[in-house]
Amino acid sequence: MQDGLRAVAYPSIVAGGKNACVLHYTENTDKLRKGDLLLIDAGVECDHYAADITRTFPVSGKFSEPQRLLYQLVLDAQSAALEQIAPGIAWNKAHEASVEVLTKGLIELGLLKGKLKKLIKDEKYKQFYMHRIGHWLGMDVHDVGDYKIKDEWRLLEPGMVLTVEPGLYVPADCETVDKQWRGIGIRIEDDVLVTKDGYEILTHAVPKTVADIEAIMRGE
Repeated sequence: MQDGLRAVAYPSIVAGGKNACVLHYTENTDKLRKGDLLLIDAGVECDHYAADITRTFPVSGKFSEPQRLLYQLVLDAQSAALEQIAPGIAWNKAHEASVEVLTKGLIELGLLKGKLKKLIKDEKYKQFYMHRIGHWLGMDVHDVGDYKIKDEWRLLEPGMVLTVEPGLYVPADCETVDKQWRGIGIRIEDDVLVTKDGYEILTHAVPKTVADIEAIMRGE
């Protein structure tokens, strides 16, 4: 065990296939099947500070076309959310950015039907994206700290650390979407430090692009 490494920060989530659509799946007992995605949400504590990282990758080494399209959409949503991380920006801006990107993409892919603004207002995206963009991170994986002060979203400040983790989860029994999308669960999560000029991704060394993930799966 390395110096400073104390323990896992929380029970790991290792979810293959449709199990990835269960947000806190911790049984971790099912068999992995060719063609499935594997979602791993795990982190350790170092010097009593917690990490919280999620990556999703194909068991067989290559994303299917539906998997790739949804994965890239989640990655684009994370990029949009990260652009809202800077001192003086309200906590909720990152979440709103992720919702807009995901909802627009779901319309383009045919999983949602309707006008973008109305779908967002009616929270129709929540059937596929039911959690918020992230949480404070520190000496606990869900660290203490207010998200609102006097009913106003808290402004980010240098030194704050938070997770940025958009996701999409299409239940296997979801009959409102084409069969090709069913049972796909994806989350991409990084740990982010607010700096005086913007942000720093503390988990940047963990690959997350489609190309990088498939290269790793090929052993490159």
